Amino acid sequence: MPRTAVVSSPARENDPPALNELLDRGRAQGHLSLSELREVFATAQVTPAQGRSILRELTEAGVRLAEDETRKSASESVSKPKRTRAVKGASAAKTATKTAARTATRDAAAGAAETAVAEPDAEAAGTAVKPGRKAGKATAEKTTAKKTAAKKATAKKSASPEDEEFDAEDFDDSDLEALAGTPAGGPQDDEDAEPTALDLDDQSSVMGDSVHTYLKSIGRRTLLTAEQEVDLAKRIEAGLYAEHKLETEPDLPAHYREELEWVAEDGRRAKDHMLEANLRLVVSVAKKYTDRGMALLDVVQEGNLGLIRSVEKFDYTKGFKFSTYAMWWIRQAIQRGFADSARTIRLPVHVLEMLSKLSRIEREMHQRLGREPTPEELAVELDKTPDQIEELLRTSRQPISLDSTIGEDGETSIGDLIEDVDSPEASEVVDRQLLADQLRSVLGNLSPREAKIVALRFGLVDGKPHTLDEIGKHLGLTRERIRQLEKESLSKLRHPSNTRPLLDWAS
Repeated sequence: MPRTAVVSSPARENDPPALNELLDRGRAQGHLSLSELREVFATAQVTPAQGRSILRELTEAGVRLAEDETRKSASESVSKPKRTRAVKGASAAKTATKTAARTATRDAAAGAAETAVAEPDAEAAGTAVKPGRKAGKATAEKTTAKKTAAKKATAKKSASPEDEEFDAEDFDDSDLEALAGTPAGGPQDDEDAEPTALDLDDQSSVMGDSVHTYLKSIGRRTLLTAEQEVDLAKRIEAGLYAEHKLETEPDLPAHYREELEWVAEDGRRAKDHMLEANLRLVVSVAKKYTDRGMALLDVVQEGNLGLIRSVEKFDYTKGFKFSTYAMWWIRQAIQRGFADSARTIRLPVHVLEMLSKLSRIEREMHQRLGREPTPEELAVELDKTPDQIEELLRTSRQPISLDSTIGEDGETSIGDLIEDVDSPEASEVVDRQLLADQLRSVLGNLSPREAKIVALRFGLVDGKPHTLDEIGKHLGLTRERIRQLEKESLSKLRHPSNTRPLLDWAS
């Protein structure tokens, strides 16, 4: 994979200022002191992975790394020849091992041992090769011995207590050799190490099921030990404090603000690390809520919100493991997610808690009694009235769509089978139409103005009765005149010739 040279790349945003200043000075001078670099690495608490990346970038940028004068003169005569012999021996052993492996494969395919192919390469490497598996075994033993000798030879190079402490905590001697431009294992070591690092984020095998894809991605993250949890919790706490200082005190000095920004960024990285390492805990809790109306991934996302909250509130001084503390936050977040999203009609949280308690007691009583408990029995257990229990049972029902189909053919919907109680009967519709026709016939015996007044007064036009004032404004007459015309019209309608056709409807 091509790497960008350090000279052309901007300064690292996540590195402390002291480290950035030292690296800039090394790029400008073309060389750095190993003792200074060790001191800065130890002060900045650089991890081994970060340190190797910085060492590799310095080497590619052409920065030469030198020991102090007194240490350099004392170690040149001892460590350099040993390191050269160790590197040559390791390279020769690796070449002999690969040659023996190829020879053994060819012998197995052909049915005979062909040792002549392996001998030239072994002679060039200074290693004797035996036929078959014995050659591979002897080569492997010699390779292990020479690698051990190489590590012992290079370990003697550092004599001061400062160097020993830095190497023991952060880096080994192979990193220092790479720093000086002499890789301990040769170029093949980098090629062998890269696939292992890239395998953590390998997403070439995409699965069709999104759930399996998510579970596979979080399964690659390694779990944390108790010591790692405490270390991350301390960094998170320091980062939160730094963010608080930056928000509440805007007039801080520039150098102090720069240090606080680095601490805050380090806290955010530690928070992300702890979150990614505990995603499997959320899945284990979410699997218990898969049959309550929400998809598994939706439940997991609600639980992740609780995990984020638990990371921010975790107190490592109590002595408990993080998973014990985070479990309660995850459960609470999932339950709140169900309250907000699981139902078509949202129910308050206290109602959902009561429904959960009612469901649990109902199962226990069913096992104890061997039958479904009655609302009265449930009311005694929950200290409620039977009416309240029945209301809770009605509330727990999930709504369904009238358009959902039933039956084997799938063409019949539930709405087609439900009775419409608000629609009138067909006989009632016919009776109303006949009565309207009869009323229009009787009103035809009146004058048009009288028929209009009676129809408006009794709501025969639009179904709404009108007052005398409204009718007077509509016809341009006074209220008293409308009352007189109404009285005359009703007297005419009471005549036996007009009332006889309506007697059947009155009965």
